[in-house]
Amino acid sequence: MTELGRLAWPDLGGGQRLLVVPTGSCEQHGPHLPLDTDTLIAASLAAHLATVRDDVVLSPPLAIGASGEHQSFPGTLSIGTEAMTSVVVELARSALPPPGSALPRPFAAVLCVNGHGGNLDALDTAVRVLRGEGRRVAAWHPRVEGGDPHAGRTETSLMLHLHPGRVRMELAEPGSTARFSEIADVLAGDGLAAVTANGILGDPTDASAEHGEELFEDLCRELEAAATMLCAPEAPRGA
Repeated sequence: MTELGRLAWPDLGGGQRLLVVPTGSCEQHGPHLPLDTDTLIAASLAAHLATVRDDVVLSPPLAIGASGEHQSFPGTLSIGTEAMTSVVVELARSALPPPGSALPRPFAAVLCVNGHGGNLDALDTAVRVLRGEGRRVAAWHPRVEGGDPHAGRTETSLMLHLHPGRVRMELAEPGSTARFSEIADVLAGDGLAAVTANGILGDPTDASAEHGEELFEDLCRELEAAATMLCAPEAPRGA
C-alpha cells in the first residue's frame, strides 16, 4: 500500500498512477459511533483498493466536508458545499496539470472515494468541472441497497468490522425511521436534530461485524469496478 504522505518527491517519477482521495466528514454519528466514522470507512475502502491495484497512491483523507445539517450536535465541523467543491477542484488540478504544462504529472487520474452523503453535491459539481477541463477524475459513493441512512445498522456494522474498538455498542439505540428523501426539506431548513434527538436514522442495535464484513466486501467489489472504468484506455477521438 502506497501512502502519498510517506513518499519523497523522487519516488513519484512517471505518470501512470491513480491518486485515490478518501473524502469523509467530522460529524455526529449518534452516541455510539465516533465523529470520524465516514472518514474511517472511506479510508478503509481506499486502502483496500491499494491492496488489489499496484498503481494506486493514497492521498491523505479530506476529513472535514459538508455537514451543515448536523451542526446542532456538538463536535460536528463543516466547510460547506461551496468550499468542499473548491477544495476538490483545486486538489485535482494540482494532481493533473493541463496538457502542455511544465509541472510534473505523477498521476494519470484522480478517484475520490466518498464516505459522506453530504459531500455528494460538492463532488458531483467538482467532477463535472474537472472533466470539462479534460482531466480524468471520478467520485465513487458507496450505496447499500436497503441500508439505513445514518448511524444505523449499516454504518454500525461496517464500523464493527473495520474498527470495533471505536464502537460503543452499549450506547446504541434506535433513532428515527425517516429516509433522507422524506425529510430533505426539513434537513435543509432545520437540520437533523429536528427529526432525530439522538442523531440516528435507523436502528443500530442489531448491527454485527459479520454483516459489516459482507457489506464491506460488496462495496470493495463495486469500488474496484469503478477504478477499472476510470483507468480504462480512452477510445480514440471519433471512434
